[in-house]
Amino acid sequence: MGLENPLHLAILLMVILLVFGAKRLPEMGRSLGDGMRGFKEAISGTGSSPVLASVTPEATEPSPQPARTTTD
Repeated sequence: MGLENPLHLAILLMVILLVFGAKRLPEMGRSLGDGMRGFKEAISGTGSSPVLASVTPEATEPSPQPARTTTD
């Protein structure tokens, strides 16, 4: 079960070509590659992350401390 047979791979590629069309395949491959690259960078911690770059300790305000109540 799987793609051990080259005929299975050829049939799969033909179905993908028929479903998505020849014009759309390069665009899909490019976006898939960009997504995989972004995932790899996020996992390894390399590159700059726009989410993490916008949140810095200086930019965040400290949270207010809860009011202390004293009991007699």
